[in-house]
Amino acid sequence: MHPPGPSPHTTAVVLAGGTGQRVGLSIPKQLIKVAGKAVIEHTLAIFEEAEEIDDVLVMMAPGYTAEVEKIVAKGGLGKVTRVVEGGSTRNETTRRAIEVLGEGLADGQDRNVLFHDAVRPLLSRRVIADCVAALDRYRAVDVAIPSADTIIVTRTHGEDGEFITDVPDRSRLRRGQTPQAFRLSTIRRAYEIAADDPNFQATDDCSVVLRYLPDVPIHVVPGDEFNMKVTQPVDVFIADKLFQLASTAAPAQSDEDAYRERLNGATVVVFGGSYGIGKDVADLAERHGATVYALGRSTTGTHVENPRDVADALARAYAETGRVDYVVNTAGVLRIGKLAETEDAAIEEALTVNYLAPVRIARAAHRYLAESGGQLLLYTSSSYTRGRAEYSLYSSTKAAMVNLTQALADEWAADGIRVNCVNPERTATPMRTRAFGDEPAGTLLSSEAVARTSLDVLLSPMTGHVIDVRQQDPTADASQAASFERALAAAIAADADSAGEVA
Repeated sequence: MHPPGPSPHTTAVVLAGGTGQRVGLSIPKQLIKVAGKAVIEHTLAIFEEAEEIDDVLVMMAPGYTAEVEKIVAKGGLGKVTRVVEGGSTRNETTRRAIEVLGEGLADGQDRNVLFHDAVRPLLSRRVIADCVAALDRYRAVDVAIPSADTIIVTRTHGEDGEFITDVPDRSRLRRGQTPQAFRLSTIRRAYEIAADDPNFQATDDCSVVLRYLPDVPIHVVPGDEFNMKVTQPVDVFIADKLFQLASTAAPAQSDEDAYRERLNGATVVVFGGSYGIGKDVADLAERHGATVYALGRSTTGTHVENPRDVADALARAYAETGRVDYVVNTAGVLRIGKLAETEDAAIEEALTVNYLAPVRIARAAHRYLAESGGQLLLYTSSSYTRGRAEYSLYSSTKAAMVNLTQALADEWAADGIRVNCVNPERTATPMRTRAFGDEPAGTLLSSEAVARTSLDVLLSPMTGHVIDVRQQDPTADASQAASFERALAAAIAADADSAGEVA
């Protein structure tokens, strides 16, 4: 084991040498578009945001390095230091990466290195952190998850096909993922020994250490189901859907002093701020030093469905304070009923308030948020993952909020504007009470809790995220996988969430 000491330099090596043959494409699979971006761009963005990673080396399929360099430049991926052509095999690509990483290192100098498949674009921050932490004690680290399937060993008997020869104990079987993490000196030594073996071949790097450095223990970090590999045509479709449904655990809550420091002098405009979540967001921000404009139909006569009201509200806030830092929209209507029996006026109201109003708010807020480098915060509902009977208008418009968030986050990134979307569990608000009546105490999330998480999101650097807000669960795993499982569970629940108010 490697003794604890100062944190060494850590490099992520993104292995992108594969082709697109198995997904039926003439270009490398890491360049295909998923959720609006090349697969490799999603992967590089994960390491760009990971505090544990100091720099990134990309090993790209021969002939395609220029395409990756363009992606890096356009995406502002500053941690990517080099894009190098990989080899004809996975092992040759790793060998070339080791040579590049060793350039300029003094004798005895070492570093951490994480090898990750470019076509695993849903890697969680938790797995990265666990891998780097494990390298404080171990020289080789793998990532794996339990096998949910029974694994069989077969043998082919001529034209009769395959027959089972063994069924290993599933409890000891794991499915390997990436990253695979090493001390550079360890993986370099393993490949040096392997070079003398004329029969050397391996499909991953941990197996090289296992075979040629058998005395080096390989620690296993738990992976997650979310960390899928895009290798088959169906994987492209699944990955695209996972990006749409993926939700993020709420950011760590700030303390009172942090709220005051960040909010003092800021201008917050809250549409739907008369009651419920919107009012609680406004009150909390104002209590910590922000200048808040809490706008609502019943208090300020502001109708979010009226573009003039929206424009005037933002213009007034800017004229009086000289800035608009945060724009929050909690306004929404929930109408339950069969679509065929719904009157035109109710349909018009739902579409105008739940969809057109946020679009218009976003458009009107852009110039102010671009100037301040601020954030637009929208709200969705767990019903966005699957439309439910008698919630067709509500569910479809809430799905639109997620797509709007993800699209604008990309579109406005160059303007320095962050866009996020809060996805609260069933919440105790006046709108929900009107729709469902009184419900058992303790079964609903408080609007105050949603408001506090909303403020944490506003003060965070994240953008393009759907942030789950759930009742406290001490056993919950905050990984992306757990968030996705919660989203799926919520999608088939019998009730609808309350995501905001018309106020």
